[in-house]
Amino acid sequence: MLSGTPFADCRAAFPNGMLVAGVDEAGRGPLAGPVVAAAVVLCKPRPAGLADSKQLCRARRETLEGHIRRRCAFGIGIVEVEDIDRLNIFHATMLAMTLAVTQLCEAIGCDPAEVLVDGNLTPAGRREEWRWRARPIVGGDATEPAISAASILAKTHRDRLMREYHQTHPHYGWESNVGYGTPDHLAALRTHGPTPLHRRSFAPVAQAELPLERVILPVA
Repeated sequence: MLSGTPFADCRAAFPNGMLVAGVDEAGRGPLAGPVVAAAVVLCKPRPAGLADSKQLCRARRETLEGHIRRRCAFGIGIVEVEDIDRLNIFHATMLAMTLAVTQLCEAIGCDPAEVLVDGNLTPAGRREEWRWRARPIVGGDATEPAISAASILAKTHRDRLMREYHQTHPHYGWESNVGYGTPDHLAALRTHGPTPLHRRSFAPVAQAELPLERVILPVA
């Protein structure tokens, strides 16, 4: 599910109208798979133990994911490999964040008063669809609970997708490396070549593909 809310009327839970959303992404660095962003509005009771998803073990992330989905309003945005290669990974990430907030707004039936974005840049001025007040926060996934929740949702959702893709493409170790350029993944790229889920705009993938594109001319 790409969006949800624990309340039929989320605005009623925030009588002062100050809905603040946190946004974070997962999957900027991998060689394969989509980039995923999540937007979260924390509702009461807030899930306990929120933290930067990178500092949590898989079991803890998945436990918190369940709490966030049940107790908070959220939206998830996914940008696939074709668009990553077309836009570049930075602009694809900005699009994923925009899609995540759009999904959140559809779930809660209104716009947040402010969107807190992890990092030093936001989609404001970079995506024409972005219409919300945005504030970048460097290290926000460790300091702002709403961003922490978004980082957990984005990572668990993306990791689950990569484990599913592993069933179709078992050579690349995606069940554990989730698309990152680990030694086993790079070795599989050299041996088997890229899949349709690899990002051809990323240098290691482009280099692995070159031998496959060589044309062998017939001997006269």
